[in-house]
Amino acid sequence: MHDRAIDSFDRAILLALQRDGSLTNAALAERVHLSPSQVSRRRAALEADGVIEGYSARLDAAALGFGLRAVTRVNLKAHSGRNDETFTSFVRGKPQVRAAYSVSGDADYVLQIHVRDLEAFADFIHRHLLPHPEVAHVRSEIVLTTLKENAGLPLGE
Repeated sequence: MHDRAIDSFDRAILLALQRDGSLTNAALAERVHLSPSQVSRRRAALEADGVIEGYSARLDAAALGFGLRAVTRVNLKAHSGRNDETFTSFVRGKPQVRAAYSVSGDADYVLQIHVRDLEAFADFIHRHLLPHPEVAHVRSEIVLTTLKENAGLPLGE
């Protein structure tokens, strides 16, 4: 991870980039009250240290025809390193699974699935997830309305 402490200027840079990852060093410098060269050095150091993992654009799923999101809880039949690795590899290879977590509680894994419609969701569940040899139980909830969805971290906001 990072080798140095994050100071108030680094935190300001990170907050600004979380809001808009496309900011140039000059625009970022204006927002955080440093010179563009200082921002450039700090940004490069945050990237090199792995604090900034990368940049991406947020896309509107509905505008692109992905109208159904589901939260799916999965229980495996048995637990071993091999079973977990097999399931992890399976999940990583499925583009419909946009996020996956190993969790505590009544499920082994929680998946966020994003597909075009109910038919595509049923296809994914019945043709891919349920037939997987490690899967014992699947329970899904369809997202009706998104109340809050924040990317990034609450860095003193």
